[in-house]
Amino acid sequence: MKLYGSYTSPFVRHVRIVLLETQQAFEFIETDQAGSTAKSPTQRVPFLEDGNIFLTDSASITKYLREKAGQEFCKTAQELDVLCLVSTLMDATVNLFFIKRDGVDISAVPYLQRQAARIQSTLAELNQMSWPTSTPYNDAQIRLACFIGWAKFRNQIDFSIYENLEKFYAGALNYGHFIATQPPQG
Repeated sequence: MKLYGSYTSPFVRHVRIVLLETQQAFEFIETDQAGSTAKSPTQRVPFLEDGNIFLTDSASITKYLREKAGQEFCKTAQELDVLCLVSTLMDATVNLFFIKRDGVDISAVPYLQRQAARIQSTLAELNQMSWPTSTPYNDAQIRLACFIGWAKFRNQIDFSIYENLEKFYAGALNYGHFIATQPPQG
């Protein structure tokens, strides 16, 4: 099994945690933009090859890996909804990160202002939810921890106003597989 991705991607990190949790052997192939453009129709990471299986989205990869290990992926519609909520948050935040890095003034583009507002309203919603402070974590919770870790790593969000999310993240920092998949520092 080959997982293609980057060490900094929160989407890839989620998949790497699932691989560690399920103890499945895999080869991690670090891939840049040119590599993902050449190998994946979505032109992004992660993507996975396992024999004749080729998957191009972190959610489908995670589902595949859970099922391959005899585990459930998102046991309820509510868990799946939270996972989708976090995925929307990650997409919007990652996109704005790259757009800002390209020098675009977000305040000058109404669509990008809506994306920034979507980030804030989603964070507020997630902050109102109850979150565990220790394992075991379900996939929606793992995805949220990966997002918060990425947002802090990239200095994208000040979480000091999101007390529940900060407490949840503090607990995740004690989880071995979460620690083992941290992006390289420096």
